[in-house]
Amino acid sequence: MSSEVKGGRRAQLERTGLRPGWTTGACATAATTAAYTALLTGEFPDPVTITLPKGQTPSFALAVEELGDGHAMAGVVKDAGDDPDVTHGALVRVTVRPLPAGSGVVFKAGPGVGTVTRPGLPLPVGEPAVNPVPRQMMREHVAEVAARHGGPGDVEITVSVDHGEEIARSTWNPRLGILGGLSILGTTGIVVPYSCSAWIDSIRRGVDVARAAGRTHVAGCTGSTSEKTVVAEYGLPEDALLDMGDFAGAVLKYIRRHPVDRLTICGGFAKLSKLAAGHLDLHSARSQVDKGFLAELARRGGADEALAAEVADANTGLAALQSCLAAGVPLGDLVAATARDEALAVLRGAPVVVDVICIDRAGTVVGRSAPA
Repeated sequence: MSSEVKGGRRAQLERTGLRPGWTTGACATAATTAAYTALLTGEFPDPVTITLPKGQTPSFALAVEELGDGHAMAGVVKDAGDDPDVTHGALVRVTVRPLPAGSGVVFKAGPGVGTVTRPGLPLPVGEPAVNPVPRQMMREHVAEVAARHGGPGDVEITVSVDHGEEIARSTWNPRLGILGGLSILGTTGIVVPYSCSAWIDSIRRGVDVARAAGRTHVAGCTGSTSEKTVVAEYGLPEDALLDMGDFAGAVLKYIRRHPVDRLTICGGFAKLSKLAAGHLDLHSARSQVDKGFLAELARRGGADEALAAEVADANTGLAALQSCLAAGVPLGDLVAATARDEALAVLRGAPVVVDVICIDRAGTVVGRSAPA
């Protein structure tokens, strides 16, 4: 497989030393192009070259191909480059069949590709989970192949992913109401390693689905333990839970533009101390627990200088918390309240009530803010 990566993105990847990859949408477009070409000519182009939305022209080797009576199937193995993508190595298959004149391009979900079952996504309920940009890419390439080889361009495109239903259990799809498999995704066709764009996009779709379901209270959670905590606290349904991970900023910025009545942020004490200190990306590689900041909060909560020094010198945020708990200083509540105020600052006056809950590793609540 080869590609041309242009401009700033090439420079970015050269700086990181990481190899880019291809979205499932790009793989499906390549497979569609090869299959429709074979349907019209009897020959599969291999490798098959496509044009991405920003003009890059990658070539893809075919992993499987089949030409039968009234159909052609081609498959491409997804290469996510150096991105830790759960779909890396998945075989994306497309089967193309001719349709009567005037039918246009019709999309079907084959094995391993999900179906939309809830409103709020960029596709109607009942549609296969092939997102709008990949659909447009496939339509354009069908039209190009039809023009090149004299075909009508009226086809049914069935997209499948081997083991896709199993892989989808590791994604947001079940929670978003996309059942039966994966989504065919991608707005540029290129996976930028560690861009985290897919996770952030899932957060946005989670907000959309919650709003479409009429949820007025959602929770941004850093992991499964914090999800259990907010369910126990508020009885929130699954579609009101946002798997925020480290991306507090992504949740807040999207809800700023698409408000809900109430947002609860729940996570580990150490992670949320980073939000309290003004960090919107809570990943350990991109922000650290500031124990000097925690010491200052402890002082505000009544800690003497000896305890403040102990907090500043603590090995971990949790150790700092334990020292304060032993001394009766409510460091957890102070972190929660300060994190809430930072969240409100990011929301910039959006009509959203926010509260924050801090937990320890066992899921015990160690700090909370009042809603504001």
